[in-house]
Order: sequence, then structure tokens, then C-alpha cells
Amino acid sequence: MYAKINDMAEKIGLLAGRGDLPKRIIDQCVKDGRLFHIIAFHDQTDPDLVEGHPHDWVRLGAAGKTLSILKEQKVTTLLMAGRIKRPSLAAMRPDGWTLKFLAKTGAGAFGDDGLLSRVIVALEEEGFKVIGAHEILTDLLAPEGILGKHQPDERAQSDIEKAFKIAHGIGRLDIGQACVVQDGLVLAVEAIEGTDKMLERCAEIKREGPGGVLVKAKKPDQEQRADLPTIGVKTVENAHRAGLRGLAVEANGSIIVDLEGVIAKADKLGLFIVGINND
Repeated sequence: MYAKINDMAEKIGLLAGRGDLPKRIIDQCVKDGRLFHIIAFHDQTDPDLVEGHPHDWVRLGAAGKTLSILKEQKVTTLLMAGRIKRPSLAAMRPDGWTLKFLAKTGAGAFGDDGLLSRVIVALEEEGFKVIGAHEILTDLLAPEGILGKHQPDERAQSDIEKAFKIAHGIGRLDIGQACVVQDGLVLAVEAIEGTDKMLERCAEIKREGPGGVLVKAKKPDQEQRADLPTIGVKTVENAHRAGLRGLAVEANGSIIVDLEGVIAKADKLGLFIVGINND
């Protein structure tokens, strides 16, 4: 497991996207009495997230301004959390710092993990320490084993094994982190659309009989401090709506936001949740 950061004097800069995870991090910082400042991105971050908290709004492509704000706020530690819809280069309208970064690294041609890995290196070169969400919320990483009262049967276990192989395969190509398999057939793999949209497609193409399984796994050699595969209560609801029978995630390599809520929802809807050790 990862250690919780100990120095309460470290001021955290939260680069916030959408979803429940940024809110949980903010709530934990408030509870712990940690200093923090939020960078909210136009057309990305939920406005309600920052209400009542120290924050600044910036364009996603205005990295130079973002860094200036963080340094003015005497932020020492950065954390990236929440979903960010990756825009086209034209829509991003990159500033000077961002253009230099793209030219130096060629990061615009990389997938999400490749891009994030290079962003983290660049942030460290600017003097910041970059941490993962699990270093603030130490209960985030998925535990191993059956997580709830429902269990996968032999057929579901076989689908899980196949889905994990496929998820790791597309992850190795930096395409996505998730796959749905039903009766040995691949219903969908995740790409730029994300898990929720992928599950919408599954609802339209599912086969008769016992439902398929959703597997989420980290990409091989993935940067651990950003974009770990994540599920929450909404994922369980969408999986049920898609006619699936359960979800499997990589233990200690994926995030479950609100573990108790996820288990309770899965139990109520009749879905299994299982944490699989990649070893």
C-alpha cells in the first residue's frame, strides 16, 4: 500500500476535473486541516466543486498561467484528480509554455498515459512534488477478493480472465483501461469515449443469457499518480443498466470511489464486485 503524506505544512494544488474524486479529496483536506488551492478548468471542472474553497479558473491550454498561480500560492505538492475531456489541439489554444512542452516532448501524439507521464515530469522539473489521490485518501485502492455478497460463477470467472488479458493488451498500446466480455465474446473495449459511454454501447449489443462482465485494469507500466482505473457508484449503476452481471478491478492498482457505497449498490442490484491480484 502507499503511504499517506505526513507533512501537513505542504500546500497542495489540486488540478481538478469532473467526478466525485476531487470532492472527496477536498473534503479530506478540510478534515485534516491541510492547506490547498484548486485549479479549476473552464468547461471541465464542476463549478459546485470549488464553491467556498480557494481556487482559480484557467483554460486547459493555459499551463503557463496555471504554474504562475500555483507558485504565487506557494503550492509545493500537486495532485491531479477527476475526469478531463481531452480537447483537440486547436480547441485547447495552447499558450507559450504549453507549445514549448508539446514541441519538446511530442506529447500531443501520445495516448492519455503517455501524455500524463510527460506532464508529471514537466511539473517536477518546475519544482513541484506530484502525488496520487491514494496518498491523501488511503482507502481508495481496491482491495483483493470478493467485495460484497454476490460472487462470480465459473462462466463469469472465465470471462473475467479473458477481459483482463484484453484490458492489459489495449493498455499496453495506451488505448484504454476497460473491457466487457460476455460468454467469451468481447462486447466492447474502452477508447477515448470512457467507461460510461462504452457501457451504453454494451446495452445495445448484449446477448441473451447471463450478462457480461466489466473489467478495469491499469495499463502496464502506468504512471501511478494519475488516471488509475476508477469505478464508483455510477459505474455500478451503468453496468446494471447495460445488463452486466458484475465488475472486476485490479486490486491495489485501481481506485474505488466510496467503497461502501459501491458495495451496497452492487448488493442491491445483484452484481458482484471482485478485486483481482494481477500477479
